[in-house]
Amino acid sequence: MCKVRYTECVKQIMPFGSENMQTISRTSTVYHDLMMRFPLAMKALCRHYYIYTSMPKPPVQKIKALRQSGTFNAQADHVRHPLFVNSLFFDPNDLLQLKYEMLRAIQNDHLSVTQAAADFGFSRPTIYQTQADFEGRGLSGLPPQKRGPQNPHKLTADIMEFLFKLHADEPELSGAQLAAKVKRRWKITLHARTIEKALAARAKRGRRKS
Repeated sequence: MCKVRYTECVKQIMPFGSENMQTISRTSTVYHDLMMRFPLAMKALCRHYYIYTSMPKPPVQKIKALRQSGTFNAQADHVRHPLFVNSLFFDPNDLLQLKYEMLRAIQNDHLSVTQAAADFGFSRPTIYQTQADFEGRGLSGLPPQKRGPQNPHKLTADIMEFLFKLHADEPELSGAQLAAKVKRRWKITLHARTIEKALAARAKRGRRKS
């Protein structure tokens, strides 16, 4: 840490008196001004003088709802951005709010990706992916998404009809053999287990209708 900036930060705070250091709230204008100007020095001083008070805990029902929706941030204790420190509105447990504010800080406040990673507790690859998701789908791109296809997209209706008929005519064929026939006809590679699961699911739906 730069000693000059640390000394300057101390000079800025000293008018409050060292005995009142713990009364400087992290939600105050003074705190935010100093944090923006001397981030490293302020963090060191906060640790030394115990300015960092305990984080306010969100309601239990909110945490439950976040978990159920898949938007609970399990790394909330890694968040260091001033907005999310000791605030009832800005909740580090809320993954969507955290991602949005991170993108806003990068875009509007010109926060570097490296600093954003340190402040918001995300890895740089995650930040780049979040940027791409937001640019491509807006707010709907911020909830966690399972990467890769959500469904066996290669199994078109025509292929499924082909497999179902083939399976009905030759039930002794294995999943690997069915996959080989699909590859010969459509030039598409399917995993044997994918075919077996699809056939089993369709057969189950057929039994329910009957």
